[in-house]
Amino acid sequence: MGVYGYIRVSSTDQNEDRQMVALRGVPVPPNRIYMDKQSGKDFERPQYKRLLRRLKAGDLLYVMSIDRLGRNYEEIQNQWRRLTKEIGVDICVLDMPLLDTRQGKDLMGTFIADIVLQILSFVAQSERENIRKRQRQGIDAAKQRGVQFGRPKKPLPENFDEVRLRWERGEITGTAAARECSLSMTTFRRRAEMAKKIQAQA
Repeated sequence: MGVYGYIRVSSTDQNEDRQMVALRGVPVPPNRIYMDKQSGKDFERPQYKRLLRRLKAGDLLYVMSIDRLGRNYEEIQNQWRRLTKEIGVDICVLDMPLLDTRQGKDLMGTFIADIVLQILSFVAQSERENIRKRQRQGIDAAKQRGVQFGRPKKPLPENFDEVRLRWERGEITGTAAARECSLSMTTFRRRAEMAKKIQAQA
């Protein structure tokens, strides 16, 4: 039986230490720990694909939590089924001892494990949706308070208003106006439109 571990963090900014410590404490051999540091929106992940090619019936796979297998209810269910039914791998979820396919291989044990899996994968998806909702609410509230997101706007050149007025009167072309202000044509038109709206509201 081969013993393996899988780690996923959603971006290179997240720290994988907690998952790594847990897997090495099982223990899983260091050369059999596969880790992806990228979005889990799909399963086109290089290390996960390598792991799938290496796994065979009777092997044991450790993951820290059920949401390492997917980002939503359907993905978690599909990957669990692929690993346990199609390949024939045992899975142990470290933070949920009930999800250990080595235990209770009789009908009742399998039934209980399936129920727990469905509940936990649903909870994992619901929690992610709630986090996104709270983030969106926080951003909206911050915007209402006047907080600016994204890169700060580049200050306009001192001659912008004079050039913009000449352009609006048709005295110069947009290309010439943008060149005089050292702006791209797209930026010049966007900032000119913004200035016009502000002037109209004044």
